[in-house]
Amino acid sequence: MTYKPKPIDLSDIILSDNLQELIELLARNTHKVWAETRIKNGWTYGKKRDDILKQHPCLLPYNEILDSEKEYDRTIALNIVKLMIKLGYNIDKCNT
Repeated sequence: MTYKPKPIDLSDIILSDNLQELIELLARNTHKVWAETRIKNGWTYGKKRDDILKQHPCLLPYNEILDSEKEYDRTIALNIVKLMIKLGYNIDKCNT
């Protein structure tokens, strides 16, 4: 059997500028969750990824990883926000 993923088409969703801050916050947190999980599983920082030694070059604070790596986290965040809107949810910032 060949798996053929068909995610929901989000190409028609245009985000307002005020959601960019949210996307960046979600991206930062996505990286932190990923890093925390890796570290709990015995991974450490290494200049090159090594699955045997459990080393990864992205086990650094978000502001220290390459922009190309940040784009991965931003894409995840962007797609989550777009999907929420596509599914009919409203995203509003509360002033608390």
